[in-house]
Amino acid sequence: MRRSLTITLHWLNLMLLLFVLGDGGATMWLSLAYAASALGMCALALVFGLMSGPGPKLTGAVRALHPWLHRALYLLLAWGAVALAVEAMGHALPGPEARKLLLALLAATALHATFNLWRHTALGDGALRRITPRAVHHIL
Repeated sequence: MRRSLTITLHWLNLMLLLFVLGDGGATMWLSLAYAASALGMCALALVFGLMSGPGPKLTGAVRALHPWLHRALYLLLAWGAVALAVEAMGHALPGPEARKLLLALLAATALHATFNLWRHTALGDGALRRITPRAVHHIL
C-alpha cells in the first residue's frame, strides 16, 4: 500500500508541478492540491523512510551521495510546497518566492530523471521499475 501510494504521489507531484508552473500560480486550488500532494509524499518519507536505495551497481562517491541527494530533493519539494501554499493564501515566506523554488525543483527533477534513466539503461539495475506502476514494467 505504501509503495503504491508513493508511486502515485511521485507522478502526481510531477504533473501538478508542471500544471502549477504553467498556470503561473493563478489558481489557488491547483496550488493547494500540489502543496498537499507534495507534503503528503514528504510525510510518507518521514514516517517510513526513503523507498529507494543506491542499488548494488552504484559505487564510490555516487553511492555515498545518493541518499543525501534524495533527501535534498525531498527538502526542496517540501520547501517549495510550503512556500506555494503560503503564497496562495496571500502571504510570503522569507527567502526565494515559490515560483523560483518550484523552477529549481523542476531542474532538480530533470537531473533526477536523467540519473535514473542512466541507472536503468547503463547499469541495468532496474531503477525505473522501482517508481513506475507495474502496468508499465513490461515496456521497461
